[in-house]
Amino acid sequence: MTAQLTLREPEADGKPFWEAAAEGRLIIQRCCSCGTVRFPPRHQCTKCWSPETEWINATGHGEIESVTVIHRAPTPAFRDRVPFALVAVTLDEGVRMITDLLGDGALQARIGDKVEVCFETCTNGTLPQFRLTRSEP
Repeated sequence: MTAQLTLREPEADGKPFWEAAAEGRLIIQRCCSCGTVRFPPRHQCTKCWSPETEWINATGHGEIESVTVIHRAPTPAFRDRVPFALVAVTLDEGVRMITDLLGDGALQARIGDKVEVCFETCTNGTLPQFRLTRSEP
C-alpha cells in the first residue's frame, strides 16, 4: 500500500490556490495592473510590483519542459512511489509548475509531451499533479 503524502501548511499568499485544488480546480494569479500571470503565488507582481492580484482559472493543460525519473525516495513517504517522474510543466497560460507526473506512460514521458492536471488526495489536502494527455487516434 502506498503511503499518502502530507502537505505542509499553506502560506497566506497561496491559500486560495490550495482551496481551489480541494475543489478540483487549478488557479493561478494574474496582476490587475499589467496582466502578468504568475506561479507560485506571491503578494505582488514580479514584473511591475503591483500588489493588485486576481485569481484566474487555468486550463489545466500544458507541455513538459523538463523531465527526470527519480529512483531513490527523497523521504519515507515516497518509498512506495519510486521510480516516479518529476516534471517541469509549462501551462498554456505561460507559467511553470514543478510536479510529479502520474499515470500510464509517466516513466516514458519526453520533453514536449502534452499533459493535463489531475488531483491527488493527500492526508491533509489535495495536490495538483499532472498526467499525460491521451493521444487522439
